[in-house]
Amino acid sequence: MQPTATVLVYSDDSNTREQVRLATGRRPATDVPQVEFIECATPAAVIKELDRGGIDVCVLDGEAVPAGGMGICRQIKDEIFNCPPVLLLIGRPQDAWLATWSRAEAAVTLPVDPVEFASALADLLRRQAALSA
Repeated sequence: MQPTATVLVYSDDSNTREQVRLATGRRPATDVPQVEFIECATPAAVIKELDRGGIDVCVLDGEAVPAGGMGICRQIKDEIFNCPPVLLLIGRPQDAWLATWSRAEAAVTLPVDPVEFASALADLLRRQAALSA
């Protein structure tokens, strides 16, 4: 198992990014690596970090302004070769169909529920580890 996993967190709201960090802790589950975060507050920063490489999972805020995480997700799925899996933060459970449209691998509602979020993130990290093996 790799020593750390890199998780990109996009939100224009620093409180949302903090909720993600706190819900994850050092690692979201005992069978996945410790997590290092790269925080982005703008869509341009997300693209720059993904172009740089080394991202294992993206967490995108679907409620971010001016560009929501759903649109960014769809864009990066089209434009980034071997795009990492995406966990979308959505405002309402009814928005899950939009997460599917955006091609996100998982979605959880805001505000971040630590148990639900950690479980979803751990699942995506496990899938990435299996693909890398």
